[in-house]
Amino acid sequence: MSDADTTRTATPPPPQAADAAEAPASPASPTALAELAALDQAARALGAALLAAGRRLVTAESCTGGMVSAALTEIAGSSAWFERGYVTYSNEAKHEALGVDDHLIGSHGAVSEAVAAAMASGALAHSHADLALSITGIAGPGGAVPGKPVGTVCFGWQHSDGMSRCETRHFDGDRGTVRRQAALHALRGALALLGAPAAGRPR
Repeated sequence: MSDADTTRTATPPPPQAADAAEAPASPASPTALAELAALDQAARALGAALLAAGRRLVTAESCTGGMVSAALTEIAGSSAWFERGYVTYSNEAKHEALGVDDHLIGSHGAVSEAVAAAMASGALAHSHADLALSITGIAGPGGAVPGKPVGTVCFGWQHSDGMSRCETRHFDGDRGTVRRQAALHALRGALALLGAPAAGRPR
C-alpha cells in the first residue's frame, strides 16, 4: 500500500460567516437615547451644583448596578465632587459594606424605603462625602413579589447636615428602561436636596 493510500489530509472546516460570528449591536431606541441624554444632563447639573457648594457625593446602588456612578464619572473633573460609589447588589453586600441591618431587610424587604434610607445613611457613614443617594428596586423581568411589581424602586437621599428623604416610584418598561429611569430619578432627587433645579426633566 502506498503512502498516498495511508496518508489522509484533514479537510478544513468551512469558514463561518463574519456577520454570524460578529453580529453588530442593535441600535438604541429613540426613547433609550433620550433617557441617556437626560441622564447625562442631570449628572452634569448635579456635578456643577456639588462643585459650587463645595460638597462631595457618595452613591449606594443595587438594581442600577453602578449606572449612576458611571454617568457621574463620565464627566471630566468629577473627582472634585464624586467621592465614591457602592454597588451593593446582594443583601449580604448591603449589610457588609453599608451596615444595613439584616433584621431590617428581613422585616421590610430589600426593596423598601427603610432599606433605601439605611443604604444612604450607611454610605454617608462609610465615606467622606457630604451627600448620599441610594437605589434599591426590581428592574425585572423577574423578582416581583406581592405588593411590589416589577418596576418598583425605592430611593434614599441624605445630607450630612441631617436633611434626608425617601421615596418609592414605579417605572414602566423593560429592564433597561426601569434602570435608566431609576438612575435619572436618583440624580434629580440629589439635585433637589441641594436646592438645585432638577435638570433633565422634560419641560
